[in-house]
Amino acid sequence: MTIKVAVRSEVVRDPTVMSGDPVVRGTRVPAETILAYLRAGYPAQEIFADYPSLPIDGIDAVIRWAEATYGADWRSPETAAADR
Repeated sequence: MTIKVAVRSEVVRDPTVMSGDPVVRGTRVPAETILAYLRAGYPAQEIFADYPSLPIDGIDAVIRWAEATYGADWRSPETAAADR
């Protein structure tokens, strides 16, 4: 009997992947790119169409990362500009 365990996606930093920029684990998809899509109001279907390697829970992982990184108002474009 084989038990499969789903691994929850998360945003990680690895100096050997995308110069250490935060990415969704197992991909080269930058978290900031997905965050820009979300801030612009793109629906999940369009994000997945543009990034087919993004895991099904990759957007949720970026949202969790954004909340931890930028706080509750992560959707605000002003937050993005202030953090640069």
